[in-house]
Amino acid sequence: MEPTLINGIPAHPLLVHAVVVLVPLAALCLVACAVWPPVMRRFGLALPALALIALVFVPLTTNAGEWLEERVQETPLLEKHAELGDGLLPWAAGVLVAAATVWFAYRHPSLSGSPSVTTDTAAVARPRTVVWVVAVVLSVVVAVGAVVQVYRIGDSSAKSVWQGSFSTTGN
Repeated sequence: MEPTLINGIPAHPLLVHAVVVLVPLAALCLVACAVWPPVMRRFGLALPALALIALVFVPLTTNAGEWLEERVQETPLLEKHAELGDGLLPWAAGVLVAAATVWFAYRHPSLSGSPSVTTDTAAVARPRTVVWVVAVVLSVVVAVGAVVQVYRIGDSSAKSVWQGSFSTTGN
C-alpha cells in the first residue's frame, strides 16, 4: 500500500522533501566519490545505499502525486509538473547504477580505472585511466541530469501552486 495521506495531509508534498534532498545529495556524493578516490574510500557502501534510498523515494512520491493529482483542479501547469515528475525515475536509477559501479570499481582495484591504482606497465595503466575517465564523465552526466530534473520538477510545482494565487502588492 502506497502512502497517500500522512496524518490527514496529502503525502506528496511531504515526500517531495525527501526527494529534493536525497537525489541531489546522492548525485553530489557520486561525483565526489568518482573524482576523488579518498572520498570513495571513506564513503564505502554508503554511496550506493544513499542512491538506493533516493531511488525508493522517487516512485513513492510520484504515486502519491498521482493520487493527489486526481483530487485537485487540473491545470496545464499541473500537467507539466506531473509529466516532469514522471521523468525523474530514470535519472535516479542512473545515479544508483553509477554509484554501484563506482563503489564496485573501487572495491576491486584490479578493475578500477583510477589513476591512483598502481600498475606494472604503462600499457595496462592507459586502459585503466580511460575506464576511470569514462566513469567520471558518466557519473557527472548522470548527476547533473538528475539535479537538473529535480530543479525542473520543483520549479514547475511552485508555478502550478503559486502562479496567480498571490498579490505582489500585499493587502
